[in-house]
Amino acid sequence: MKKISIVIPVLNSHEVFRRHMTYLERILKKSDKVEIIIVDDGSSPALSYENDFDLDFKIEYTHDERPWTWALARNRGARLAKGKYLLMYDIDHFPAREIFDILPTCDTDKVIFHREFGILNEQGELSQDLDTLVDYGFNMDRYKRHKLRITALPNNFAMKREVFWDIGGYREEFFRRAYPQGEDRYFKKSWLMWQRENNGTCSDQRPIIYMFPNGYLVDGDVDADPKKLFHTLTRKTKRNSKYRRK
Repeated sequence: MKKISIVIPVLNSHEVFRRHMTYLERILKKSDKVEIIIVDDGSSPALSYENDFDLDFKIEYTHDERPWTWALARNRGARLAKGKYLLMYDIDHFPAREIFDILPTCDTDKVIFHREFGILNEQGELSQDLDTLVDYGFNMDRYKRHKLRITALPNNFAMKREVFWDIGGYREEFFRRAYPQGEDRYFKKSWLMWQRENNGTCSDQRPIIYMFPNGYLVDGDVDADPKKLFHTLTRKTKRNSKYRRK
């Protein structure tokens, strides 16, 4: 059995996906303990990189062109997974190498992460150089207050696969709501309830996961993507409090 199953939904993010896989190929170094499941959630053109990387990975095509179906895609990837742990995050994030050192020796139900800003350059290399981050949209006013740290998200975690399904996975019907639909908050609430009822454990170790500085960090524009690396679904909705505050 694979120890870790990485599950990443991807929509129309072809270049950042290429960089991401190049990065994983470098840090995993042909590991036989990790499988990568990319869920192509309706990209046009479809992702087609199966033979370009020396990794154990597959692309699962949903052909789903409805907006904001990432929670359905995550559940679909989890159904294909064989690992003891599901490592889930979005394509604008990428994990530090230490995550793959911690998980094989870990037996807690969940591992959560510290989060910092960083980018993957065209060679798939991590950079936290400030000038580079600014070029990718980072707001230096934030650096004065928080350095490169950013609040953790409930959507970035490693969790035992059996626990994920005991919780029920993600609530798929929420996709019909406008962004943000709230699947992530509901999933966190479900985890906390399960944790209390089952004496669930969470690791004391909190490795780093990095995030591209796109989105609301650039002049308050919730759709900002200076390098045009990601999908173009809009976050400008009445439900989005970050947009209303602008």
